[in-house]
Amino acid sequence: MTETLITTRSTPFDPPSEVLDDPRPLRRFRFPDGHLGWLVTSFELGRAVLGDDRFSAAHRRQPVVQVGAHPADAPPPPGVFLHMDAPEHTRLRRLLSGQFTVRRMRQVEPRVEQMVTDHLDAMEQAGPPVDLVDAFALPIPSLVICELLGVPYGDHERFQHATKVLFTLDSSKEDAEAARASLGGYLREHVRRRTAEPGQDLLSDLAAGGELSEEELIGISQLLLIAGHETTANMLALGTFALLSNPEQAEAVREGRVDAAQAVEELLRYLTIVQFPLVRTAREDIELGGEVIRAGEAVGVHMPAANRDPARFTEGHKLDVGSQEARGHLAFGYGAHQCLGQQFARMEMRLAYPALLRRFPGLRLAVAPEEVPLRTDMSVYGVHRLMVEW
Repeated sequence: MTETLITTRSTPFDPPSEVLDDPRPLRRFRFPDGHLGWLVTSFELGRAVLGDDRFSAAHRRQPVVQVGAHPADAPPPPGVFLHMDAPEHTRLRRLLSGQFTVRRMRQVEPRVEQMVTDHLDAMEQAGPPVDLVDAFALPIPSLVICELLGVPYGDHERFQHATKVLFTLDSSKEDAEAARASLGGYLREHVRRRTAEPGQDLLSDLAAGGELSEEELIGISQLLLIAGHETTANMLALGTFALLSNPEQAEAVREGRVDAAQAVEELLRYLTIVQFPLVRTAREDIELGGEVIRAGEAVGVHMPAANRDPARFTEGHKLDVGSQEARGHLAFGYGAHQCLGQQFARMEMRLAYPALLRRFPGLRLAVAPEEVPLRTDMSVYGVHRLMVEW
């Protein structure tokens, strides 16, 4: 028996019901392009797949149309290392790991605190109701990644629009190609400026190292710029929606009765906004969960379901910001391809959620929960708008 990808949810915060309701940790699955492969929904098997280099992430090995920002019928551009294996992936990852340091994060943190305060001030001055996505959740991570890369924030509408087109599931091929070309052209100009006139930013440091070609710098810039704002923005908005829907949880964060970092881990686990399976392809025949995955077959790790696995998370179907179990979740992936900027994303959320709830202790939805428009049409889940008042 096989199934296709379905995204019917019993609540806005749950993985697809069709995935959760089937207890099998590994099962046959038909991907959106019609390819017959496997779906993993257990935490243990998910880690096993993502941590085993016998399962390839390389685009050239994928028999499956990937859902997301990169076209399935073309190889990834130089520098886009998400779809590469060693040694190409190892080389690029090593260069970038040297940039995403604790020292750099600590340097950025006071600036992020000021960004949060400035946007809360603006919300307060504007008065309710406001769309939390536009007023808070989207601009803060956009500002952070712009400063990290040395990209002018004044250009944010350009890259945010391109990102929206690329992550919308029903965007036409023509629109996606136009968005990709527009963003690539913009970043080419920016890379050349930073190469000629270095600043105090990550991209300038990478360019100065001399180990990356211009095309690789452009690809890396595109990957970091898109991932650096899109994912955190959706976590901030959807996480706030989840907290407002669970007032006792919001109160615990507001009053500091739970550690903010711990609350962030639980929200990451509970919501896991990468809503489509993370695909790997078997390089050889591999035994997994009592089945044999044949060489060339695709395995999709459904991270939202794995992060609700009752074998790992005792009451994983519930949001509990005081839970000690959340650490080690798969929201950032696992293994060699685990999200490189995860500590920066954690820092932004750790600062933003408590500050928002404390500034507006009466924060509440300005519309009925069922009227909040969900991003079921996007490869990264969240909300399109979140109208709030206080």
